[in-house]
Amino acid sequence: MTSTLSPQRPSSPRTAPPRARPTRSANEENILVLQGGGALGAYQAGVFEALNESCPELAWVAGISIGAINAALIAGNAPSQRVVQLHAFWHQVSSGLPMPGAAHAMTARQALNEASATHGMLFGVPGFFTPRFPPAPFQPRGTPGAISYYDTAALRQTLERLIDFDRINDGPVRLSVGAVNLRSGNFAYFDSRKQRIDARHIMASGALPPGFAPVEIDGEFYWDGGLVSNTPLQYVLDQPADRHRVVFQVDLFAATGEIPTTLAEVTEREKDIRFSSRTRLNTTQQLERQAIALAAQRLLQKLPPALRDDPDVRTLTRVPGPHGVDVVHLIYRSKHYESQSKDYEFSRVSVQEHWASGLADMARTLRDPRWIDRPARMHGVHVFDLASSNPTEKECLA
Repeated sequence: MTSTLSPQRPSSPRTAPPRARPTRSANEENILVLQGGGALGAYQAGVFEALNESCPELAWVAGISIGAINAALIAGNAPSQRVVQLHAFWHQVSSGLPMPGAAHAMTARQALNEASATHGMLFGVPGFFTPRFPPAPFQPRGTPGAISYYDTAALRQTLERLIDFDRINDGPVRLSVGAVNLRSGNFAYFDSRKQRIDARHIMASGALPPGFAPVEIDGEFYWDGGLVSNTPLQYVLDQPADRHRVVFQVDLFAATGEIPTTLAEVTEREKDIRFSSRTRLNTTQQLERQAIALAAQRLLQKLPPALRDDPDVRTLTRVPGPHGVDVVHLIYRSKHYESQSKDYEFSRVSVQEHWASGLADMARTLRDPRWIDRPARMHGVHVFDLASSNPTEKECLA
Protein backbone atom coordinates (compact mmCIF):
# COMPACT_ATOMS: atom_id res chain seq x y z
CA MET A 1 0.00 0.00 0.00
CA THR A 2 1.49 3.34 -1.04
CA SER A 3 0.45 6.95 -1.11
CA THR A 4 1.98 9.41 -3.56
CA LEU A 5 2.40 12.72 -1.79
CA SER A 6 0.98 15.49 -3.94
CA PRO A 7 -0.28 18.97 -3.15
CA GLN A 8 -3.00 18.74 -5.79
CA ARG A 9 -5.06 15.72 -4.87
CA PRO A 10 -5.18 13.07 -2.17
CA SER A 11 -4.18 9.49 -2.68
CA SER A 12 -6.38 6.51 -1.92
CA PRO A 13 -5.55 3.26 -0.14
CA ARG A 14 -4.64 0.62 -2.71
CA THR A 15 -6.77 -1.99 -1.07
CA ALA A 16 -10.40 -3.04 -0.92
CA PRO A 17 -12.51 -0.63 1.11
CA PRO A 18 -12.72 -1.83 4.71
CA ARG A 19 -15.82 -3.91 5.48
CA ALA A 20 -16.47 -1.82 8.58
CA ARG A 21 -19.89 -0.94 9.83
CA PRO A 22 -20.30 2.85 10.04
CA THR A 23 -18.20 4.25 12.88
CA ARG A 24 -20.70 6.95 13.63
CA SER A 25 -24.34 6.68 14.59
CA ALA A 26 -26.78 8.82 16.53
CA ASN A 27 -25.41 7.23 19.70
CA GLU A 28 -21.68 7.65 18.91
CA GLU A 29 -19.33 10.61 18.93
CA ASN A 30 -16.20 10.08 16.84
CA ILE A 31 -13.05 11.81 18.10
CA LEU A 32 -9.52 11.91 16.65
CA VAL A 33 -6.68 12.41 19.18
CA LEU A 34 -3.23 13.28 17.79
CA GLN A 35 0.08 13.17 19.67
CA GLY A 36 3.09 15.41 19.06
CA GLY A 37 6.11 14.13 17.13
CA GLY A 38 7.36 16.56 14.48
CA ALA A 39 8.08 15.01 11.10
CA LEU A 40 6.47 11.74 12.21
CA GLY A 41 3.13 13.57 12.02
CA ALA A 42 2.81 12.47 8.39
CA TYR A 43 1.80 9.10 9.88
CA GLN A 44 -1.26 10.80 11.38
CA ALA A 45 -2.16 12.25 8.00
CA GLY A 46 -2.10 8.76 6.51
CA VAL A 47 -4.25 7.44 9.35
CA PHE A 48 -6.78 10.20 8.71
CA GLU A 49 -6.88 9.50 4.97
CA ALA A 50 -7.89 5.88 5.60
CA LEU A 51 -10.26 6.84 8.42
CA ASN A 52 -11.89 9.44 6.21
CA GLU A 53 -12.95 6.70 3.78
CA SER A 54 -14.88 4.89 6.51
CA CYS A 55 -15.74 7.74 8.86
CA PRO A 56 -16.04 10.98 6.87
CA GLU A 57 -17.73 12.74 9.76
CA LEU A 58 -15.79 13.53 12.93
CA ALA A 59 -17.27 15.38 15.87
CA TRP A 60 -13.99 16.47 17.48
CA VAL A 61 -10.26 16.59 16.72
CA ALA A 62 -7.71 17.23 19.49
CA GLY A 63 -3.95 17.55 19.09
CA ILE A 64 -0.65 18.64 20.56
CA SER A 65 2.33 20.07 18.64
CA ILE A 66 2.37 18.56 15.12
CA GLY A 67 -0.87 16.86 16.11
CA ALA A 68 -2.38 20.31 16.62
CA ILE A 69 -1.34 21.33 13.10
CA ASN A 70 -2.85 18.18 11.56
CA ALA A 71 -5.97 18.64 13.69
CA ALA A 72 -6.40 22.25 12.53
CA LEU A 73 -5.96 21.23 8.89
CA ILE A 74 -8.78 18.69 9.37
CA ALA A 75 -11.18 20.88 11.37
CA GLY A 76 -10.42 23.96 9.29
CA ASN A 77 -11.41 22.57 5.90
CA ALA A 78 -14.50 21.18 4.21
CA PRO A 79 -14.65 17.37 4.23
CA SER A 80 -13.71 17.14 0.55
CA GLN A 81 -10.61 19.30 1.10
CA ARG A 82 -9.17 17.87 4.31
CA VAL A 83 -6.90 15.25 2.78
CA VAL A 84 -6.00 17.65 -0.04
CA GLN A 85 -4.78 20.27 2.43
CA LEU A 86 -2.93 17.70 4.52
CA HIS A 87 -1.11 16.69 1.34
CA ALA A 88 -0.35 20.33 0.58
CA PHE A 89 1.18 20.91 4.02
CA TRP A 90 3.31 17.76 4.04
CA HIS A 91 4.37 18.30 0.43
CA GLN A 92 5.62 21.78 1.30
CA VAL A 93 7.54 20.89 4.47
CA SER A 94 9.22 17.93 2.74
CA SER A 95 10.49 19.96 -0.22
CA GLY A 96 13.80 20.99 1.32
CA LEU A 97 15.97 18.27 -0.22
CA PRO A 98 15.71 16.31 -3.50
CA MET A 99 15.16 12.56 -3.18
CA PRO A 100 18.12 10.63 -4.63
CA GLY A 101 17.45 7.50 -6.66
CA ALA A 102 19.40 5.27 -4.27
CA ALA A 103 17.28 6.26 -1.30
CA HIS A 104 15.86 2.78 -0.78
CA ALA A 105 19.17 1.04 -0.08
CA MET A 106 19.70 0.72 3.67
CA THR A 107 22.99 2.60 3.90
CA ALA A 108 21.78 5.22 1.44
CA ARG A 109 18.59 5.74 3.46
CA GLN A 110 20.51 6.19 6.68
CA ALA A 111 22.76 8.74 5.01
CA LEU A 112 19.79 10.51 3.41
CA ASN A 113 17.93 10.71 6.72
CA GLU A 114 20.89 12.18 8.55
CA ALA A 115 21.62 14.60 5.69
CA SER A 116 17.99 15.71 5.67
CA ALA A 117 17.92 16.21 9.45
CA THR A 118 21.17 18.19 9.32
CA HIS A 119 19.88 20.26 6.40
CA GLY A 120 16.75 21.13 8.37
CA MET A 121 18.78 22.12 11.42
CA LEU A 122 21.06 24.37 9.39
CA PHE A 123 18.65 25.86 6.85
CA GLY A 124 15.17 25.27 8.27
CA VAL A 125 12.09 23.57 6.80
CA PRO A 126 10.10 25.21 3.95
CA GLY A 127 6.82 26.69 5.09
CA PHE A 128 7.66 25.90 8.72
CA PHE A 129 10.73 27.56 10.23
CA THR A 130 14.00 29.32 9.31
CA PRO A 131 17.19 29.88 11.32
CA ARG A 132 17.44 33.22 13.07
CA PHE A 133 20.13 35.60 11.87
CA PRO A 134 21.95 36.85 13.75
CA PRO A 135 21.73 33.83 16.10
CA ALA A 136 20.42 34.03 19.66
CA PRO A 137 23.63 35.20 21.44
CA PHE A 138 23.64 38.33 19.27
CA GLN A 139 19.95 39.16 19.66
CA PRO A 140 18.65 41.75 22.18
CA ARG A 141 17.98 40.19 25.57
CA GLY A 142 14.34 39.23 26.14
CA THR A 143 13.33 39.23 22.46
CA PRO A 144 12.04 36.09 20.71
CA GLY A 145 15.31 35.90 18.82
CA ALA A 146 17.31 35.73 22.04
CA ILE A 147 15.44 32.69 23.35
CA SER A 148 15.06 30.51 20.27
CA TYR A 149 17.05 29.19 17.33
CA TYR A 150 14.35 29.47 14.67
CA ASP A 151 11.75 31.90 13.38
CA THR A 152 8.31 30.37 12.71
CA ALA A 153 6.81 33.25 10.73
CA ALA A 154 6.65 30.89 7.73
CA LEU A 155 4.46 28.49 9.68
CA ARG A 156 1.94 31.21 10.42
CA GLN A 157 1.71 32.02 6.71
CA THR A 158 1.27 28.33 5.88
CA LEU A 159 -1.48 27.87 8.47
CA GLU A 160 -3.38 30.95 7.35
CA ARG A 161 -3.15 29.82 3.72
CA LEU A 162 -4.31 26.23 4.26
CA ILE A 163 -6.80 26.60 7.13
CA ASP A 164 -10.17 28.34 7.26
CA PHE A 165 -10.27 29.56 10.86
CA ASP A 166 -13.86 30.74 10.49
CA ARG A 167 -14.78 27.12 9.81
CA ILE A 168 -12.87 26.03 12.93
CA ASN A 169 -14.73 28.53 15.08
CA ASP A 170 -18.18 28.21 13.53
CA GLY A 171 -18.12 24.80 11.84
CA PRO A 172 -19.32 21.38 12.96
CA VAL A 173 -15.97 19.88 14.04
CA ARG A 174 -14.71 20.82 17.50
CA LEU A 175 -10.97 21.57 17.74
CA SER A 176 -8.88 21.44 20.93
CA VAL A 177 -5.10 21.99 21.10
CA GLY A 178 -2.84 21.81 24.15
CA ALA A 179 -0.03 24.12 25.23
CA VAL A 180 1.89 25.00 28.42
CA ASN A 181 1.65 28.38 30.15
CA LEU A 182 5.24 29.57 30.42
CA ARG A 183 4.73 31.49 33.67
CA SER A 184 2.70 28.95 35.64
CA GLY A 185 3.96 25.75 34.04
CA ASN A 186 0.35 24.57 33.87
CA PHE A 187 -1.34 22.92 30.92
CA ALA A 188 -3.76 25.05 28.89
CA TYR A 189 -6.22 23.88 26.26
CA PHE A 190 -7.55 26.14 23.52
CA ASP A 191 -10.97 24.83 22.55
CA SER A 192 -13.14 26.10 19.69
CA ARG A 193 -16.22 25.40 21.80
CA LYS A 194 -14.95 27.80 24.46
CA GLN A 195 -13.01 30.52 22.60
CA ARG A 196 -12.05 31.81 19.17
CA ILE A 197 -9.09 29.96 17.67
CA ASP A 198 -6.53 31.47 15.29
CA ALA A 199 -3.05 30.60 14.03
CA ARG A 200 -1.41 31.69 17.32
CA HIS A 201 -3.10 28.90 19.25
CA ILE A 202 -1.89 26.25 16.82
CA MET A 203 1.64 27.67 16.86
CA ALA A 204 1.65 27.84 20.67
CA SER A 205 0.89 24.12 20.85
CA GLY A 206 4.01 23.40 18.77
CA ALA A 207 6.41 26.02 20.18
CA LEU A 208 9.02 23.54 21.42
CA PRO A 209 11.97 25.23 23.19
CA PRO A 210 14.71 26.09 22.60
CA GLY A 211 14.03 25.69 18.90
CA PHE A 212 10.96 27.90 18.85
CA ALA A 213 10.04 30.97 20.88
CA PRO A 214 6.95 30.98 23.09
CA VAL A 215 3.79 32.39 21.53
CA GLU A 216 1.96 35.27 23.20
CA ILE A 217 -1.82 35.03 23.50
CA ASP A 218 -3.74 37.66 25.48
CA GLY A 219 -0.72 38.65 27.54
CA GLU A 220 0.38 35.11 28.40
CA PHE A 221 3.16 33.09 26.77
CA TYR A 222 2.91 29.43 25.77
CA TRP A 223 5.24 26.60 24.84
CA ASP A 224 4.68 23.17 23.26
CA GLY A 225 2.11 21.08 25.14
CA GLY A 226 4.37 18.03 24.89
CA LEU A 227 6.48 19.45 27.71
CA VAL A 228 3.75 18.34 30.14
CA SER A 229 1.81 15.66 28.26
CA ASN A 230 2.19 14.51 24.70
CA THR A 231 -1.41 13.35 24.29
CA PRO A 232 -4.70 15.27 24.63
CA LEU A 233 -6.64 12.15 25.63
CA GLN A 234 -6.97 13.29 29.24
CA TYR A 235 -8.59 16.55 28.21
CA VAL A 236 -11.00 14.78 25.87
CA LEU A 237 -12.17 12.27 28.47
CA ASP A 238 -12.51 15.00 31.10
CA GLN A 239 -15.16 16.80 29.04
CA PRO A 240 -18.85 15.98 29.59
CA ALA A 241 -20.32 13.41 27.20
CA ASP A 242 -23.91 12.83 26.22
CA ARG A 243 -23.34 9.70 24.13
CA HIS A 244 -20.93 6.83 23.53
CA ARG A 245 -17.47 7.96 22.37
CA VAL A 246 -15.20 6.35 19.80
CA VAL A 247 -11.70 7.79 20.22
CA PHE A 248 -9.05 7.19 17.55
CA GLN A 249 -5.78 7.84 19.38
CA VAL A 250 -2.73 8.20 17.11
CA ASP A 251 0.69 8.15 18.80
CA LEU A 252 4.07 8.75 17.20
CA PHE A 253 6.44 7.19 19.75
CA ALA A 254 6.29 3.51 20.74
CA ALA A 255 6.89 2.44 24.34
CA THR A 256 8.30 -0.96 23.39
CA GLY A 257 11.63 -1.29 21.61
CA GLU A 258 14.99 -3.01 21.36
CA ILE A 259 17.90 -2.74 23.80
CA PRO A 260 20.22 -0.04 22.38
CA THR A 261 23.70 -1.06 21.23
CA THR A 262 25.17 2.40 20.45
CA LEU A 263 24.98 5.86 21.96
CA ALA A 264 22.91 7.01 18.99
CA GLU A 265 20.40 4.24 19.71
CA VAL A 266 20.38 5.22 23.38
CA THR A 267 19.30 8.75 22.44
CA GLU A 268 16.53 7.45 20.18
CA ARG A 269 15.28 4.96 22.76
CA GLU A 270 15.28 7.60 25.50
CA LYS A 271 13.16 9.90 23.33
CA ASP A 272 10.68 7.11 22.57
CA ILE A 273 10.28 6.20 26.23
CA ARG A 274 10.04 9.82 27.39
CA PHE A 275 7.19 10.71 25.07
CA SER A 276 5.38 7.36 24.84
CA SER A 277 5.40 6.68 28.58
CA ARG A 278 3.45 9.87 29.21
CA THR A 279 0.91 8.80 26.65
CA ARG A 280 0.67 5.30 28.08
CA LEU A 281 0.40 6.60 31.66
CA ASN A 282 -2.26 9.15 30.78
CA THR A 283 -4.17 6.63 28.69
CA THR A 284 -4.21 4.01 31.44
CA GLN A 285 -5.13 6.47 34.19
CA GLN A 286 -7.85 8.17 32.22
CA LEU A 287 -9.45 4.96 31.01
CA GLU A 288 -9.46 3.55 34.54
CA ARG A 289 -10.86 6.81 35.85
CA GLN A 290 -13.57 6.74 33.19
CA ALA A 291 -14.48 3.17 34.06
CA ILE A 292 -14.69 4.00 37.77
CA ALA A 293 -16.90 6.98 36.98
CA LEU A 294 -19.21 4.73 35.00
CA ALA A 295 -19.36 2.29 37.91
CA ALA A 296 -20.15 5.15 40.30
CA GLN A 297 -23.07 6.23 38.14
CA ARG A 298 -24.44 2.71 38.08
CA LEU A 299 -24.06 2.47 41.84
CA LEU A 300 -26.00 5.70 42.35
CA GLN A 301 -28.96 4.20 40.54
CA LYS A 302 -29.06 1.37 43.11
CA LEU A 303 -29.16 3.56 46.22
CA PRO A 304 -32.40 3.92 48.16
CA PRO A 305 -34.04 7.38 47.98
CA ALA A 306 -33.16 8.10 51.62
CA LEU A 307 -29.44 8.14 50.80
CA ARG A 308 -29.54 10.26 47.67
CA ASP A 309 -29.29 13.57 49.56
CA ASP A 310 -26.15 12.47 51.40
CA PRO A 311 -23.23 14.92 50.76
CA ASP A 312 -20.98 12.09 49.56
CA VAL A 313 -23.64 10.95 47.12
CA ARG A 314 -24.06 14.49 45.80
CA THR A 315 -20.30 14.55 45.18
CA LEU A 316 -20.55 11.33 43.20
CA THR A 317 -23.31 12.79 41.04
CA ARG A 318 -20.76 15.22 39.60
CA VAL A 319 -18.74 12.47 37.90
CA PRO A 320 -19.31 11.98 34.14
CA GLY A 321 -22.48 10.33 32.95
CA PRO A 322 -22.76 6.62 32.18
CA HIS A 323 -21.52 6.69 28.59
CA GLY A 324 -18.98 4.17 27.34
CA VAL A 325 -15.74 4.73 25.43
CA ASP A 326 -14.06 2.74 22.66
CA VAL A 327 -10.40 3.71 22.14
CA VAL A 328 -8.72 2.68 18.89
CA HIS A 329 -4.97 2.96 19.44
CA LEU A 330 -2.53 3.37 16.55
CA ILE A 331 1.21 3.80 17.12
CA TYR A 332 3.94 4.60 14.62
CA ARG A 333 6.72 1.98 14.66
CA SER A 334 10.16 3.19 13.64
CA LYS A 335 12.10 1.72 10.74
CA HIS A 336 15.53 0.19 11.41
CA TYR A 337 17.32 2.93 9.50
CA GLU A 338 15.70 5.75 11.51
CA SER A 339 17.55 7.45 14.35
CA GLN A 340 16.89 9.93 17.14
CA SER A 341 16.53 12.61 14.43
CA LYS A 342 13.36 10.98 13.05
CA ASP A 343 11.09 13.67 14.50
CA TYR A 344 12.93 16.50 12.71
CA GLU A 345 13.88 14.63 9.52
CA PHE A 346 11.58 16.00 6.81
CA SER A 347 12.88 14.33 3.63
CA ARG A 348 10.23 13.65 1.00
CA VAL A 349 10.87 9.89 1.03
CA SER A 350 10.48 9.69 4.83
CA VAL A 351 7.29 11.74 4.82
CA GLN A 352 5.86 9.49 2.10
CA GLU A 353 6.77 6.38 4.10
CA HIS A 354 5.25 7.73 7.30
CA TRP A 355 2.06 8.63 5.47
CA ALA A 356 1.85 5.18 3.84
CA SER A 357 2.40 3.48 7.21
CA GLY A 358 -0.49 5.37 8.77
CA LEU A 359 -2.69 4.61 5.78
CA ALA A 360 -1.93 0.88 6.03
CA ASP A 361 -2.32 0.67 9.82
CA MET A 362 -5.71 2.38 9.83
CA ALA A 363 -7.00 0.31 6.90
CA ARG A 364 -5.83 -2.86 8.67
CA THR A 365 -7.61 -1.81 11.85
CA LEU A 366 -10.88 -1.04 10.08
CA ARG A 367 -10.81 -4.44 8.33
CA ASP A 368 -10.18 -6.38 11.54
CA PRO A 369 -13.22 -8.54 12.50
CA ARG A 370 -12.84 -7.48 16.14
CA TRP A 371 -13.57 -3.91 15.05
CA ILE A 372 -16.13 -4.69 12.38
CA ASP A 373 -18.16 -6.97 14.63
CA ARG A 374 -17.83 -5.03 17.87
CA PRO A 375 -21.14 -4.86 19.74
CA ALA A 376 -23.01 -1.60 20.16
CA ARG A 377 -22.11 -0.79 23.77
CA MET A 378 -23.57 1.96 25.90
CA HIS A 379 -21.28 1.36 28.90
CA GLY A 380 -17.70 0.36 29.62
CA VAL A 381 -14.25 1.20 28.31
CA HIS A 382 -12.72 -0.89 25.54
CA VAL A 383 -9.31 -0.50 23.88
CA PHE A 384 -8.49 -1.79 20.39
CA ASP A 385 -4.83 -2.07 19.34
CA LEU A 386 -5.26 -3.92 16.07
CA ALA A 387 -2.40 -2.67 13.88
CA SER A 388 0.46 -3.92 16.08
CA SER A 389 2.36 -7.19 15.70
CA ASN A 390 0.28 -8.51 18.61
CA PRO A 391 -3.26 -7.19 18.01
CA THR A 392 -5.42 -6.93 21.13
CA GLU A 393 -8.86 -5.93 22.29
CA LYS A 394 -9.40 -5.46 26.00
CA GLU A 395 -11.94 -4.15 28.47
CA CYS A 396 -10.72 -1.73 31.15
CA LEU A 397 -12.47 -2.02 34.52
CA ALA A 398 -15.87 -1.62 32.93
